[in-house]
Amino acid sequence: MAGPRRDTRGIVDAPSLFTQVRFRRREPAAGLRPYLEHYWLIDWDLSEPYASHLVPHPSVNLVFQRYGGGDGPARAEDAGFAEVSGIGLELFTQKLEGRGRVCGVQFRPGGFRQFAPDRPVSEWTGRRLPADEVFTPPAPASDVLGPADEDARVAALDTYLLALGPEPDPQAERAMALVDLVRTDRTVRRVDELARAEGLSSRSLQRLFAAYVGVGPKWVILRYRIHEALERAESDRRVDWAELAAELGYSDQAHLVRDFTATVGVPPTAFAPR
Repeated sequence: MAGPRRDTRGIVDAPSLFTQVRFRRREPAAGLRPYLEHYWLIDWDLSEPYASHLVPHPSVNLVFQRYGGGDGPARAEDAGFAEVSGIGLELFTQKLEGRGRVCGVQFRPGGFRQFAPDRPVSEWTGRRLPADEVFTPPAPASDVLGPADEDARVAALDTYLLALGPEPDPQAERAMALVDLVRTDRTVRRVDELARAEGLSSRSLQRLFAAYVGVGPKWVILRYRIHEALERAESDRRVDWAELAAELGYSDQAHLVRDFTATVGVPPTAFAPR
């Protein structure tokens, strides 16, 4: 494994976010790396509220979070809680205020089911629910969020996830490899072509993705292309949108702009590099 990603794909206005919070990615224990992208850690101490926006990846996340500590009244969740966040189908917005901490686990697309094998991953898509409804034993929010030392938080995540006992699954490995192919190979543009290359029918490929990824292969193809378009919009002042649309497999520039606007909420021309 190459270690945590360094790109900002999916984060809307990443430069602004990084001025408001401390954001880090950390690598999990070796036994977890086949199934996890990385851990992501965020801490903030804000004088004014800030809203972050994310175009979700085709990944399930386990999120330990603690809000509060500002000047307002204490809330029950200030002690911390954990939830499973299935793949988000729409732009995700989170309001941050006061002081807070998040320790997140981003599973590889196709890697979550080894930790919750009783249901297809599609059952969690578009949902956020308490982690204790998904995992046994319960997720130890205080162990993960409490330590001041970041290494101790990472170690607590390792300990908990390793205790869940993920086991190798050839179908999961197949799903993870296919999603990684979509992410890295721009020539993958059609579901039927991907299915044929893998020796599957389109229906079998759809079933594999529903069971292990949580969304269909077409959705994954389009989402990764939007991620790339968003990153280009925020980093390259001279984007040739017609050329990029062709590179990403769109029939024309208008099609890319429509998909981008529907996903992010504004057209790509609304972004300017910083």
